[in-house]
Amino acid sequence: MDKNQCFELGYIGKIHGLDGTVMAILDVDFPDQYRKTDALFVEQKGQLVPFMIRKVSGIKGNQILLLFEGVESDAQALELKGCKLFLPEKALPKLKDNQYYFHELVGCVVVDEYQGELGEIREIVDLPHQTLAVMVWKGAEVLIPVHESIVVRINRTEKKVNTRLPEGLIDVFTKPDEKEEVYAD
Repeated sequence: MDKNQCFELGYIGKIHGLDGTVMAILDVDFPDQYRKTDALFVEQKGQLVPFMIRKVSGIKGNQILLLFEGVESDAQALELKGCKLFLPEKALPKLKDNQYYFHELVGCVVVDEYQGELGEIREIVDLPHQTLAVMVWKGAEVLIPVHESIVVRINRTEKKVNTRLPEGLIDVFTKPDEKEEVYAD
């Protein structure tokens, strides 16, 4: 499976017990939606390796306990610690027209309601307090908060994101720093 056709579901945080069970941290809004997943791709040495799931248990918040086929000891499970977990994009739950997954924004051109077409979103940065889209405009990196009041609509077919950027947001990133003059008394 090609990594470009997948989305990152989370990662293996630690082993749990002696039978090969691992605790995965899922980076999704609704972890319970993945309870019935029967296989995952585990990234090992840059390659996505398929793992069949023998047992899913202990969903608590964004943590889930997984027991993979062929992983039968804590030593085998320890080899998976820290590995990223992936699923094919087609396994994502369907969303309503006005909803989107953050990864869908990457590669889209930002079209602002007031400023017109700006630039392409290069990446998404998911911080604890907010998620930001990284766009390059006129050689400057611009960080756009991914919020329903700013990201108005996404056109998946045309790879365009319609926004309503706050006044002055672009200027914060593109205007050179103005040095304050210090006057001596």
